[in-house]
Amino acid sequence: MEDRKILKLVGARIKVLRKDKGLSQEALGERGGFHFTYIGQVERGEKNVSLINLGKIAEALDVNVSQLFAYVNDEIDLTETDTMIQEVVDMLRDASLDNIQLSRNILKEILKSDRTNHK
Repeated sequence: MEDRKILKLVGARIKVLRKDKGLSQEALGERGGFHFTYIGQVERGEKNVSLINLGKIAEALDVNVSQLFAYVNDEIDLTETDTMIQEVVDMLRDASLDNIQLSRNILKEILKSDRTNHK
């Protein structure tokens, strides 16, 4: 992967998450303890952001750090399975904890019966 490509991918993902939360760069910066210009540089892939700062940004966005690496990029070819999994994850992000637990239990049962049927 080109050196700067990962910076652009992570930055684009941060921008999408920020906008989904209805935050400005300034508001995200305040939550994470950064100047808004730093957030802009990160989103454009101009800053080689540290893991510590990624953790602060994730916390400010109220997401898991791993979600910063769920790239949003048209150049990446996702399989149909990957696309469907991403749709499920996106639905679960906005769900209540009770609904997430219910969904998990339902999936466990479906997948358990799927494994049993394939033996």
